[in-house]
Amino acid sequence: MELKNILNKEQYEAATHGEGPLLILAGAGSGKTRVLTHRIAYLILEKGISPYQILAITFTNKAAAEMRERVEALVGGGAARRMWVSTFHSACVRLLRAEYRAAGLRSTFSIYDSQDSQRLIQMVLKSADVDIKRFTPKLVAARISDLKNELVTWQEYRDTAPNDPISRVVASAYEEYEKRLAQANALDFDDLIARTVRLLRD
Repeated sequence: MELKNILNKEQYEAATHGEGPLLILAGAGSGKTRVLTHRIAYLILEKGISPYQILAITFTNKAAAEMRERVEALVGGGAARRMWVSTFHSACVRLLRAEYRAAGLRSTFSIYDSQDSQRLIQMVLKSADVDIKRFTPKLVAARISDLKNELVTWQEYRDTAPNDPISRVVASAYEEYEKRLAQANALDFDDLIARTVRLLRD
């Protein structure tokens, strides 16, 4: 594959970069996916890297599908199908399904979407006699989501939460919400990344 005839100078340098990390800052339509897919092809075809050793992550299912198609066109379907080309959340689900025991899960865990999560939080709030007009399920769900994205567990938040009404409601709801998720053998969307981070870290 003669990359010099396909890519411009900067794209070529990025696609053939040696060992170590490389940060590319580029705007819309500047060829980021082109560089990434040609880098993958370069690693497989020129450097002999196994497709099993390549992980390509993007933000949306549409972008992941487009990247996979482009890689298939460059290296063939067999190699591309063996690669991990996916979104962050899809890759995390795949890891958690493969390593469910180490993640403290059962193999049949289900995944709650935002509506499922909000419904469960509403049930939690009602069972605790919380005024859901004042502390809406949407508000509490957003606060819990923020905590999960900061990798703060319910135990950590319970021990460090400010002593104001909303924080007390969130701390109590977070604990009960997590217990009910565990009873249902379920994760919410935020758990996918947070639990994977903990799995890899611990």
